[in-house]
Amino acid sequence: MDQLIAADPTRIGPYRLIARLGEGGMGLVYLGRSEGGRTVAVKVVQAEHAGHPEFRRRFAREVAAARRVGGDWTAAVLDADPDAAVPWVATQYIPGPDLRTVVAEDFGPLPEYSVHTLANRLAVALRAVHEAGLIHRDLKPSNVLVTVDGPRVIDFGIARAMDSLTGDSLHTRTGMLIGSPGFMSPEQVRGRELTPASDVFCLGAVLVYASTGRLLFGAADSGLNAHLFRVAEEEPDLTGVPQPLTGLVRACLEKDPAARPTPREIAERTAVEPAGEWLPGAVLAQLGRRAARLLDWAPETTPSAQPDPRVPSVPRQYQPVAAPPPPYAPTPPPPATPRAAERSTAQGFGPPPAALPDPAAPHPRRWWGLGVIALTQLLVLLDVMGFSTALPTIQADLGFADDGFDAVTAYAVAFAALLLPGGYVCDRVGAKRALITGLAGFALASALCGAAGDPGLLIAARALQGGFAAMLTPAALSSVSTGFSDPKERARAFGVYGAVAAGGGALGLLAGGWLAELVSWRMSQFATVPLAALAVTGAATLLPGLPRGAGARFDPLGVPAGSAGAAALAYGMDEGGRLGWTTPLALGLVAAGVLLLAAFLWRLAATAGAPSAGYPGGRRDRVGCALVVVLTGAGFLALLPTLSVHMQYVSGSTPGMTGVMILPLAVAAAIAATQVSARLQDRLAPGVLIASGLVTAAAGTLLLAGVDSGSAYGPRILPGMLLAGFGGGLAYGPLFATATAGVAERRSGAVSAAVVMAQTVGESIGAALLVTLIGARLADSSEETQSEQLLHGYSDTLWWAGGALLLAALAAGSLIRARAPRASGTDAR
Repeated sequence: MDQLIAADPTRIGPYRLIARLGEGGMGLVYLGRSEGGRTVAVKVVQAEHAGHPEFRRRFAREVAAARRVGGDWTAAVLDADPDAAVPWVATQYIPGPDLRTVVAEDFGPLPEYSVHTLANRLAVALRAVHEAGLIHRDLKPSNVLVTVDGPRVIDFGIARAMDSLTGDSLHTRTGMLIGSPGFMSPEQVRGRELTPASDVFCLGAVLVYASTGRLLFGAADSGLNAHLFRVAEEEPDLTGVPQPLTGLVRACLEKDPAARPTPREIAERTAVEPAGEWLPGAVLAQLGRRAARLLDWAPETTPSAQPDPRVPSVPRQYQPVAAPPPPYAPTPPPPATPRAAERSTAQGFGPPPAALPDPAAPHPRRWWGLGVIALTQLLVLLDVMGFSTALPTIQADLGFADDGFDAVTAYAVAFAALLLPGGYVCDRVGAKRALITGLAGFALASALCGAAGDPGLLIAARALQGGFAAMLTPAALSSVSTGFSDPKERARAFGVYGAVAAGGGALGLLAGGWLAELVSWRMSQFATVPLAALAVTGAATLLPGLPRGAGARFDPLGVPAGSAGAAALAYGMDEGGRLGWTTPLALGLVAAGVLLLAAFLWRLAATAGAPSAGYPGGRRDRVGCALVVVLTGAGFLALLPTLSVHMQYVSGSTPGMTGVMILPLAVAAAIAATQVSARLQDRLAPGVLIASGLVTAAAGTLLLAGVDSGSAYGPRILPGMLLAGFGGGLAYGPLFATATAGVAERRSGAVSAAVVMAQTVGESIGAALLVTLIGARLADSSEETQSEQLLHGYSDTLWWAGGALLLAALAAGSLIRARAPRASGTDAR
């Protein structure tokens, strides 16, 4: 802390300046006090930077995002004026030295327990920074302040504004690095696009410095280029790092950004902190002496005689009356607008956060893009339901055996097996590319299905369809999850998504039934091609083309276990439903599936969730969402086919007319999802809304279960369908919104795949019980009593589906504790 000099301003905005704190790449940092007595750190931008409009725009955007960082171990941004003649930002003042001073001057390398706590607190701080949409970009010891209760991270995000001076290159016009040698990631050294993983590498370098007192790749006295080459190419020397921390630090320093742990994983791996104070007694005593000096600090009444040429040129109203002009003529800043000049007075405050540009401005065509996502969802549902409706015709046409591995099973097994890998592909290449690739492959597979002349080719084509659908489905959910950040917009978007999820199956029965009845099952497959072409065109033109990301970390143990478990369970449930639960193959597959999924869940917990599926573990509402998705999938999967069976085989309706009669369910779901649920998601807690919807759906399902006649539209059928559809539409939007809330964009595909996999497991259970219950009723029936037994089997299945939905409602009400999002521009966490 130094005295002010002649050229320093006495006030910046509403803050009286009392001392100098330091100097950085963008300007000077002052100690200031507000009118109410609060002590702050005020960073003033250099005049030469303030003269660049692009720098100003980025500075305003980064400050707006930095205001939203709410972590416990960061210095909060309190005030700013990006539009002032000399832009400035005020942050919480942290009364402590930086880590470089503690290690290099006061104490030396820190002991293991201190570095352990340092790793935990810095990881928590980085997680808060990243969740606000920022990347620190310059995490180093001088940006880590040491206090009695823990470290604090400063200067997060603002460094990105410097990129505008050089077109996002690594160097400025004068050759100054964006970053600090010794604390830069390999991708930063190479000038590549940075992701949050870059901060994790820098965290590893900071931990090495705190443990050993040396730079990660040695001093830069051998030349900057040689030093940067070592950062990019050589392996780190971890000599001196405490052995219990070596594995964690080495993982942070992986050259491949995708191989590094996330801040959440680091925080959870270091969550158990050593007992007692986090710093040695000598350091704590030094911190106390510094705090005492701060309390006694008083600025000099007469400033130094000589001005400092490094001080930025500031407007006249900032300078003391008697101050001499600086002895140089810097680049003049642009004229201040009346609004900016008004805020630049001593009485003016910086603009409120809402007045600044959003750092993650929404895509202007996001609502049209949502239409493409809805079309993609419908395309998959139309194909699945239409093919199932036409299955008897297909079996007769191609000579399928009723008890063999059929095309429906092939699709289900391929879809379940490839969901998790599909999510990782989505994260690696981007949701837009995944959608386009998946749609093109799905259309090709549909054409092969339509042209199939024997069962083997049809089975192979359907398996191919299932594989591409496993890429499409998580990409669609990921696009909705990351494309809408405002709570109200997010609620509306998930309302549309929930409408398709709850009612799309009924539309599939309608379209598939009419195509199979009026044309042929082959034409229903060929009809997928133009719809997919339309969706591809829309995805290419309307969805944002995000860059390829680092993606969620792939776990070579957890992901194969989850994929194999889901596939085995899907196959085993199908075999058990068709051939009986005493067959060795069915029992073996179900047992293997359960064990593999249990291993997947254990791996999920053991690795803090993210490596296995990108799924943030340890949160009660996410566990509740997973359980509710399984039970809801089982209940709704049993509902629609059972209605179709009743209307076709009990009431004698044609497939096309069956779709028409079930259409009210889809209409009720669309109204509930888009007009009711979307309006309530930011007002009610998700658990309340989900539970209410599922109870309503269960009531409708149980009302349908009481049907005791062969009438297609008996007195209970229409009200039951309306209640079931309305309840599903009410529940699906908030359910999927909560399951994907707060997930980083780079892992949203993996998280979406995990959510869809839970739904697939539930649907496998529902399908097996549907076939089992109806088959049991038909096994001992004569031809004369077959319709009556079908009706009883229909009723049995719906009683079970209603029970599953009630269990799902109970789980939602008791386990999902997330609060309703607040209208602040960010998701509720």
